[in-house]
Amino acid sequence: MKVVVIGAGEVGYNIAKVMSNKNDVIVIEKDADRAARANELDVQVTVGNGANADLLKSLPAFDLFVAVSNNDEVNILSCLTAKTISKGKAKTIARVSNPDYIQKPVSQRPEVGVDVMVCPELSLASEIAELLYIRGAVNVEVFAEGKVEMIEFIISESNPIVGKTFKELSLSQSCTVGAILRSGDVFVPDGDSFLMPNDHVIAIAKTEDVEKVESLFSPEAEPAKKRKKKILLIGCGIVGFYLANQLDKDPLIDLKIIELNEERCLAVVDLLPHSLILKGDATDIDLLREEGAGSADVIISVTDSDEKNLLCGLMAKHFGAKKVIGRTTHPDYLPVFEMVGIDIALSTRNATINEVLRLTLGTSVETLRALPQAQSEILEYLVTEKSRIAGTVLKDLNFPKDAIICMIVRSGEPILPNGSLTILPEDRVIVFSKPEAYSKLNKLFK
Repeated sequence: MKVVVIGAGEVGYNIAKVMSNKNDVIVIEKDADRAARANELDVQVTVGNGANADLLKSLPAFDLFVAVSNNDEVNILSCLTAKTISKGKAKTIARVSNPDYIQKPVSQRPEVGVDVMVCPELSLASEIAELLYIRGAVNVEVFAEGKVEMIEFIISESNPIVGKTFKELSLSQSCTVGAILRSGDVFVPDGDSFLMPNDHVIAIAKTEDVEKVESLFSPEAEPAKKRKKKILLIGCGIVGFYLANQLDKDPLIDLKIIELNEERCLAVVDLLPHSLILKGDATDIDLLREEGAGSADVIISVTDSDEKNLLCGLMAKHFGAKKVIGRTTHPDYLPVFEMVGIDIALSTRNATINEVLRLTLGTSVETLRALPQAQSEILEYLVTEKSRIAGTVLKDLNFPKDAIICMIVRSGEPILPNGSLTILPEDRVIVFSKPEAYSKLNKLFK
């Protein structure tokens, strides 16, 4: 594909890096230092304003246009211009942060020339909120309009299912295990597979069955919805406010927020009537101790500073916080955060990259969630009458060995797959897949 990326910040740089492996990529960035960094990649770099119509007209024809600068208006305007220049042929993606433009993590705004509008901050806030409600989870993704969830658990030494085969556990009654991550290796399990301590399990389940799955893979953790939880949120910027706005409405959440900027405190205080907002520096040891960091169920640090988030998280763990979630703007730091003691480290990058990858895989892919640690993806395909897979019984399907069908959603109802089930047009099929299987999958669902 011919791909244009507007903006070479962390998100733009990583999109260009991912896309440059198999595509022709042009990066437009007005900051000379960022442009120089992007020049290290196998891409063409132009220094300039991504919203400049004359500059965009001078580009060769492109298939995909991704606007991820730090300015919402520039991103929207450049997408509209790209649509006009390409006569509607190019797919466009715009990153936005302002709630005036977007109310959910991913939406479509064709009236302004944007095929996919992504808010990474809202996506991250939603992911953190999901993690608070599922015990033992270290990653949660939602599919099929909230009817299906992918949950990643870490198996403890005390878990009674350790050593038992999947045939013994009868997992097919409650969920599908898409993959197991063990000592850096990833494999799709079969009936003879078994779990070991510290395994990461990728489970896909109906939302209504999540509690059963929790009790199976994380029985030692206290059910998340049984009592009021004390949450200490550090930072009330864009991500912090999106998250606080979701948690403020929950009567089982006791939310306390520490924000350094006084103007920001005053701006959000009336919007979060059930939360306590404190003006202060969370790197102050005395303040963190006085505000109950040691007794908090979860401490979430989502400031714009990686160093501050890491420091606050480590101090909170020292005081005795049960769980610490930290945000990093550099995805490469995620394993470092977790290595030194942060329970869950998250980045805003993945939401936009997921949508870029989804569009490159074809129109049959409705949703895509990358699992970087597993070097794999969860994909939601829409079956059409023309799809090769339509009308096929699962047991007769020559499915790629590096992929597994985890769930089928038919007429809005999730169905756990079994050998006698026939794939029908309009089915949504949720698949765990390693990269080796992508081409075969696309042929089946095309």
